Amino acid sequence: MSHLSLAPDFDFPAAGKQVLAAEREGLAQLDQYINDDFRRACEKIFYCSGKVVVMGMGKSGHIGRKMAATFASTGTPSFFVHPGEAGHGDLGMVSAQDIVIALSNSGESNEILSLFPVLKRLQIPLICMTGNPASAMGKAADIHICVHVPLEACPLGLAPTTSTTAALVMGDALAVALLQARGFTSEDFALSHPGGALGRKLLLRVTDIMHAGDEIPITPQDASLRDALLEITRKNLGMTVICDDNMNIEGIFTDGDLRRVFDMGVDLNQARIADLMTAGGIRVSPNTLAVDALNLMQSRHITSVLVADQNRLMGVVHMHDMLRAGVI
Repeated sequence: MSHLSLAPDFDFPAAGKQVLAAEREGLAQLDQYINDDFRRACEKIFYCSGKVVVMGMGKSGHIGRKMAATFASTGTPSFFVHPGEAGHGDLGMVSAQDIVIALSNSGESNEILSLFPVLKRLQIPLICMTGNPASAMGKAADIHICVHVPLEACPLGLAPTTSTTAALVMGDALAVALLQARGFTSEDFALSHPGGALGRKLLLRVTDIMHAGDEIPITPQDASLRDALLEITRKNLGMTVICDDNMNIEGIFTDGDLRRVFDMGVDLNQARIADLMTAGGIRVSPNTLAVDALNLMQSRHITSVLVADQNRLMGVVHMHDMLRAGVI
C-alpha cells in the first residue's frame, strides 16, 4: 500500500456519496426485519427482571457498547461484556435473571459461540442479531433478529460499514420501542443524565441554588433607605427584601428602584424604605424548577426572584446563580 501519491482526478466527495447511497439502501431493506421476531425480542426484554447484557467482537463490539448505553439511558438496565473477557471470568457478571443480546454480522464469532453452552445451561434467554439467520448463532438463538444488508459500503466488501450501521439502527429501534412501551418520560431520562444540560433543566430546583439564611439581603420595614442600601451592598445581589419580624414579605427594593429615587430627589438619609419599596415582589415556590424560574425572570425582565412558602421568605435566586448552575 502506498501513500506517496494521489490520483489528480480522484473525487473524494463522490466516494463519500457512494458510501451514503450504499448505507441508505441497507437501511431501506432493514424495514422488513421489524417483524414478529422483533416484537418477541421487545417483549422478552420488557418483562426481564434482570439486565440486558450485550456482547460483540470487533466492530460489532463497538456497536454493542453503544447499544447497551442507549438501553441504560432510556429505561432498560443494560451493560456490555466483552466476549473474550467473558470466557475468562467476566461471564460471572451475568445472572440467571438477565438476557443476552449477541451481535455478529456473520453469526460465526467463535468467542461468542464458545459462551453458548454456559448460557444455555443457566437458561439465560439469548437474542442474536446477525446478518445470517442460518449461521451458528442464528440457529442457536432463542430469538434471532436479522440485520442482513445487500453489500458493505466498503468497495472491497471487507470493512464493516453498512452492516454495523444496520445493527446500530436496529439497536436504536429496540431501545426506542421499549422506551415508548414503558412510558419513559423526559424526567426519567434526566435522572440518568444528571450531569448534562437536560438533567440540570429537569432536575434542578430553586432550593438547590437559592441564597438562604444569612445570604439573603433582608431589611426591616422601619429601616431607612440608607440601611437598605448598606444591606444591598453587603449581600451583593442588587436588591433587598423588606420583611416583618416573621419573615413575611412586604416588598422589595432593587438597584433599579434606587435610580428612580435619585430622579425623585429623595433625601437618602431621611427616607424610609417602606415608603420607597415595591410592594409584594415576584416569587416562586420552593419546588419550582430552576429553568421555570429562569423563564419567569426573562419574561418579567428581572434579575432575581424570591423563593417563598406562600408569603414567608425562604430564599432569593439571582440570574448569576442560574449561570453558575449551568441552567442558562
